[in-house]
Amino acid sequence: MRDRRPGLILMAAAVLLLAARHPSADIRILTHDHADRAPHRLQAAFDLGLVAVSVLITWTTRRLA
Repeated sequence: MRDRRPGLILMAAAVLLLAARHPSADIRILTHDHADRAPHRLQAAFDLGLVAVSVLITWTTRRLA
């Protein structure tokens, strides 16, 4: 009989690789005033296959009084 252990180990490793998510970075720079109900924002996401980066930047503009 053939030993099936190497095949099972290979199958388990493939399942783990397919189930695992690739690493991702979530960068947020929040510089808006908490009272500002509509802050300006810039949002971008980059997915390069092996790694993903998401960037969110918010800011408040000065209002003329």
